[in-house]
Amino acid sequence: MLVGQQRGAIRSGHIVRPELAMGTSLLLVCVLACSRHDNPQAVYDRASKALLHGDLKQAQDEAHRECQWFSSNSDWAWKFRTLEARAEIHQGLYADGLRLLRSVPLPPNRPDLVIPVLTLAGAANVYMQDFPEAEGSLNDAAKLCGISAWASCGYVSLVRGNLATELNQPESAERFYESSLAFARSHGDSFLESDSLLDLGNESLAEGRFDEAIDRSEAAFQIAKAIDARRLEPAAEGNIGWAYYKLGDLSKALGLFLEAGKLASELGDFDDQGAWLMDAAYVYMGVGKVELAAQSLREALGIEQHINSNENVYNALRALARLSLMKGDLANASQYSQQALESAQKRGNHLDELYPMLLQGQIAGRRGNTAEAEMTFLQVEHDKICPVFLKWEAEHSLAQLYEDEQHPDAADDEYRTALATFEAARDDVRHEDSQISFLTNAASVYDDYVHFLVASKKTDDALRWADFSRARTLNEGLGLVPKGGSEGPPPLDARQIARSAGGTLLFYWLGKKQSYLWAITPQKTTLFTLPPGKEIDDAVQRYREALKVQDVLASADRDGESLYQTLVGPARELLKKDAKVFVIPDGSLNNLNFETLLVSRPMLSEPNAPEPKVHYWIEDVTIANASSLRVLAAVRAGKQKRDRTLLIVGDSVAPNDEYRELPLAGAQMKSVESHFSAAKKILTRENATPSAYLASSPEQFSYIHFVAHGTASQLSPLDSAIVLSKDNSQDNSFKLYARDIIHERLRADLVTISACYSAGERSYSGEGLVGLSWAFLRAGAHNVVAALWDVSDASTVQLMDKFYDELNKGASPDAALRTAKLSLLRGREFHNPFYWAPFQLYARLG
Repeated sequence: MLVGQQRGAIRSGHIVRPELAMGTSLLLVCVLACSRHDNPQAVYDRASKALLHGDLKQAQDEAHRECQWFSSNSDWAWKFRTLEARAEIHQGLYADGLRLLRSVPLPPNRPDLVIPVLTLAGAANVYMQDFPEAEGSLNDAAKLCGISAWASCGYVSLVRGNLATELNQPESAERFYESSLAFARSHGDSFLESDSLLDLGNESLAEGRFDEAIDRSEAAFQIAKAIDARRLEPAAEGNIGWAYYKLGDLSKALGLFLEAGKLASELGDFDDQGAWLMDAAYVYMGVGKVELAAQSLREALGIEQHINSNENVYNALRALARLSLMKGDLANASQYSQQALESAQKRGNHLDELYPMLLQGQIAGRRGNTAEAEMTFLQVEHDKICPVFLKWEAEHSLAQLYEDEQHPDAADDEYRTALATFEAARDDVRHEDSQISFLTNAASVYDDYVHFLVASKKTDDALRWADFSRARTLNEGLGLVPKGGSEGPPPLDARQIARSAGGTLLFYWLGKKQSYLWAITPQKTTLFTLPPGKEIDDAVQRYREALKVQDVLASADRDGESLYQTLVGPARELLKKDAKVFVIPDGSLNNLNFETLLVSRPMLSEPNAPEPKVHYWIEDVTIANASSLRVLAAVRAGKQKRDRTLLIVGDSVAPNDEYRELPLAGAQMKSVESHFSAAKKILTRENATPSAYLASSPEQFSYIHFVAHGTASQLSPLDSAIVLSKDNSQDNSFKLYARDIIHERLRADLVTISACYSAGERSYSGEGLVGLSWAFLRAGAHNVVAALWDVSDASTVQLMDKFYDELNKGASPDAALRTAKLSLLRGREFHNPFYWAPFQLYARLG
């Protein structure tokens, strides 16, 4: 994905003024015409409320009608004129709004009327990039506020902050926004409070403080929601989306951008609509949907050119340059980047110059102009105001340039520099949700570096760096690696890990250009080259769908066979019959149960022999999954044999019609319970609540088993939950969330989640599949059994009974689960992998 693109320090689509509103009409000059309204205050309040709510045409029409009635210099004429101008300026018709405000001389000795006019004029000139004119208007307004603190003076500070942001004066901008926020709170102005928080969130975005940007923008959104200020809502949603984009969470970002764009369109807010179309295009580029990105950008550029929004025209040109470069269209990439650069230079915005400069360096590199490319990358990298995410992109580009020019030592140094820059930025991310997704930003840097190391025949180093990028949040949360990775990966003895595990490790890396498999035994590490990740992803997706609807063994599914040949076949000679295999997957492989891969039997030598038969790989080996080599190798401190104690939770009371009671939940609980003679705690029916689990001291149990519905959240995996009985009348009190699970420390040998999608649905670059299984591992469990898809109530009772029966006999969790699955596979009723394959074991040693 593209990382490091820096939009302008301020975007009119993201900064919304209470003095401003949106409208679609041309300039309407106030004249004496319409009939008098007996209560102008009531009309003004109604029009202002309509503006706040986003009913912009209604607000503009009412303001225009009232303005026509009053004498041009009367108080009410100025109030309605100002209200009408707000609608024009919010629409992006900045020049028209200014003409309306200047159509009549300012009233003398009336600061209460003049301050809003000067502030509006200042905001319009900020948007039009006429900074000297904006500064003059705002200084005049500030002088009037210095005499007396009128109610509109808080907005003067707000727009002065906008000007400071445009002039790349972040410290000054922050002070102005904090001042307007304090003013809003002391005067009970909720609109100004929400708007100030929005601008502070925007400042956090520009400074790369993405967690803080989410917090500030979310607070702004909630206040706007409370006062029904729909005009502010899309700006808040979009800013939150942009923060998630920068944190690497593209799915969540896209949903927020599309929602913000839809609401902006409903409000007639064309400037914002264009802005969110551009943001959606960045996401489409990030996931390779080139045509959708191009369509969004063309539409956005047309909107922004029509309303003459210089800042967003610049943003669209820059995005089009990036898209053209992705498509290999160097001529258009050069043209768009030059236009963007000239736009930034014309506005005197040096920060905005840096991104088109980076693009021009990349274009020069593609054209073979090495010296020009190197000089440009170094210039961007060492610029004093270069944002961190643009800095590591410049360093990454420089590393690729040195690699292409056959300067391996320089390339290696620059790759490490880029990753150190990225890791330093990651250290500043506070929220665990954001830490999970943030590594996505460096996926391409890690991928290129691993590929470079393999090409340089440094395969052990490549494995060490590849594993360093895996399960980072999980590793850090478990204390397996120190937080802060700018020093690079610590030493790693992969063969020793295989020796301790007592099996063969299959470590996968799905790359854009090339994928790899490291097969690791106690004796040696062997590297195999695999096809590009996209080719593997497509086959995995098809096979997963086939597993849900058909008997893939009976149909000899081609994807099942080809995936085995691709993913396992190269290492087949290293795998003995009934060997123990630990799979460390990557990308889409996190959603694939390797046990279901189809293995062809040896060909018969007779001339007229029948076609070879196939079988599932589970019949050959015992398989467990691990998030990374370091997670697999995590040995429990002070390991000792523990008593078999059980906490079992489930058969809950249905909280609503969506989650109906499981008919056989009680039978499964009794079956599991029967395998434990003593030291049991049972939470069932109305006692099976999230708070009861958390209060049960789960750290004291060696076995924990849930029988319940499960939910997996695509947008926010830590919102994945086990569905239990209601704690109270609150809507979601019946959900035991992953984010709550991770904070309750465990020492369990085994946690079993007999629930649908309990493994999770979404895989993150650098973290793997994140859901309930991840949460229990993060809490300290040493083995977790969880499901990749829907599970059958009837088959699960049988599977779990056999599973615990094998555990009672002394089998390890992976061996016990395999035996239980084989019992279904070799039976008549549940032989289809739909019934036995959803459950997987996620393991740590110790």
